[in-house]
Amino acid sequence: MAGKTGIEWTDSTWNPVTGCTKVSAGCDNCYAATLANRLLRSHYTARLPVIPSEQNIADPFAVRLWPERLCEPLEDQTPRMIFVNSMSDLFHADVPDDYIRQVFEVMLRANWHTFQVLTKRPARALRFWRRYANSLNADIVPKHIWIGTSVEDQRVVYRVAQLVQVPAATRFLSCEPLIGPLSLNLNGIHWVIVGGESGPVRRPMQLAGC
Repeated sequence: MAGKTGIEWTDSTWNPVTGCTKVSAGCDNCYAATLANRLLRSHYTARLPVIPSEQNIADPFAVRLWPERLCEPLEDQTPRMIFVNSMSDLFHADVPDDYIRQVFEVMLRANWHTFQVLTKRPARALRFWRRYANSLNADIVPKHIWIGTSVEDQRVVYRVAQLVQVPAATRFLSCEPLIGPLSLNLNGIHWVIVGGESGPVRRPMQLAGC
């Protein structure tokens, strides 16, 4: 688990999963994909991906599981805000349900931390919780596990409606990178991150009308 991060809205990052696939315009200049393809390529490609096709084996940003990292939050007794899977999406289709359950079991045990689970796939987050809430002995996602979704422009605002159906004590939005105008209903949303795009190739955030 990274003890320091340049991400302003969290303290640490925890990556028991790496890799993802692009699903909308907010992914176009993904910093995680860039990092995986440059600095982390040899490290990631040394491990087989979840779907071991020839293409995925060669792709450092194919989805990979790192079970040896699962217990890292339990080993850190200092309360932190922890961004879960800054290099992936916990609810990507290639991440098995059983592995997601293991991630949640760790988060439920390590309740002195605050976990920020950000996904572009809130519909799967909802399906997962409906299926496994009883076995996890929790009626709702407790307040120390935040569930959020990315909303970069009006084209993906439907994610907000999906997110608010997740029975979570704390729900949040990441409107980052904000690449287009947004009209949002924030009922049921407790926290909003807003920011522009970073990196060498970035689209400007227009402040007009803010």
